[in-house]
Amino acid sequence: MKIMLARGWRPLMVIILLLIIWEACSRLFVIPTWLLPAPSDIVKEGVTSWSVYNHHLFSTTKLSVIGFGIGVSVGLIVATMLHLLPPVRQAFYPLLILSQNIPIIVLAPLLVIWFGFGMLPKILIITLVCFFPITVATLDGFRQTSPELLHYMQMAGASKRQIFAKLQFPHALPSIFSGVKISATYSVMGAVISEWLGANQGIGVYMTLAQSSFRTDRVFVAIGFVMVLCLLFFGLIVMLERLLIKSRNTEGGK
Repeated sequence: MKIMLARGWRPLMVIILLLIIWEACSRLFVIPTWLLPAPSDIVKEGVTSWSVYNHHLFSTTKLSVIGFGIGVSVGLIVATMLHLLPPVRQAFYPLLILSQNIPIIVLAPLLVIWFGFGMLPKILIITLVCFFPITVATLDGFRQTSPELLHYMQMAGASKRQIFAKLQFPHALPSIFSGVKISATYSVMGAVISEWLGANQGIGVYMTLAQSSFRTDRVFVAIGFVMVLCLLFFGLIVMLERLLIKSRNTEGGK
């Protein structure tokens, strides 16, 4: 914790300095609020309008968590299947890569046409956004297993299940968590994009309404909460990673 604080004060000071410059320029050049509000105006709007957008924030958070959970689960399952079944991996992995050449913003209208404006197309969008990073990161983690340890376990007569559970999966955990951290931040982005396409509530809806009424301060409030959600999800994944890696190292040292 002390190390994190020691390393974190420098970027924090840079952020504070940028906010001070932003505030000073807004006041000095008398920039209209609808064009670029000062940070103090944004904070004031965020505090005073909490009752206006708190349900939007809750809706986006709920949507992000559900889509993130499904995307990570499906990604881990697919990556495991592709790893354990080499012929399937050779057949489908190129298609997996090609699928990422299609922007999600292009697929989103099709999902709305096929599944309507309910919750299902929104969860599908977030799942698709989270699916690819975790799948690729997990496959890379499996491939980075030490060949010496793999050969040793094969010589010891370990089964494929034992090799996967005792060697390949534990050694892939750092790569898996790298993909999970990327997916966690992408989940919020996917939720906001899905809300733009048609929803009754959510940060994306709040941002669209603020933009149409030229409430730039509210747009910045929405952007701020998106950043906070991304950082919160990222921080929770980092904490979970440290707990699991620490427990694994502790068990390995016994």
